[in-house]
Amino acid sequence: MIGITLSSEQVRAAPADVRQWIEAQVTSSLGLPSRAAKVEPRQDHLASCSADEVATILNEIQGVLPAANVFFEFGRQGIAIPQSRVEAFRLIDIAHHTRLQNVGQVIACLDIINEALVRIRGDDRATFCGFDREGHCFVAVETQQNILRLWQSVVARQQLGAKEQAGAPAPQPAVGGPSALDPEMKQAPADLVAAN
Repeated sequence: MIGITLSSEQVRAAPADVRQWIEAQVTSSLGLPSRAAKVEPRQDHLASCSADEVATILNEIQGVLPAANVFFEFGRQGIAIPQSRVEAFRLIDIAHHTRLQNVGQVIACLDIINEALVRIRGDDRATFCGFDREGHCFVAVETQQNILRLWQSVVARQQLGAKEQAGAPAPQPAVGGPSALDPEMKQAPADLVAAN
């Protein structure tokens, strides 16, 4: 048996999958109930956004860089919720990926995104995402998939522009999630928007 000691800074800096694994190991070893079992999405008026709607939302919020970064985080693969058409995302992970200081800033960005959706739909009851008491937010699977496709097209356009400036042939559109674009792009959604 080997023991490993990690500082709180090392745990915070670890990728989300590693932090979730550590959390599961600690929870299991202490005999506590799993947090994943408590994930219960609230789907009151949860919008399922089309490709056109996610593009319009991005257009509305692109002047607010943190909100655009948070928006693209939903292009990542979330936690699939059985018997539902939603995916869960941990607010603390979104804060970490987007380099925001706390979950309150993430929620402020989500408010901006939701306000854009309400304006687009003309429906005050439409909600971009839902929340639970365990620090998760939820989006419809269709919304997540359309944000991923939008992310891939944004990256393809940027690569095309860079290649045209260099006189090289145009790239093929990316297939897969943001991390599939380049092994070094683990934080890709936030980094791309921040670079613009």
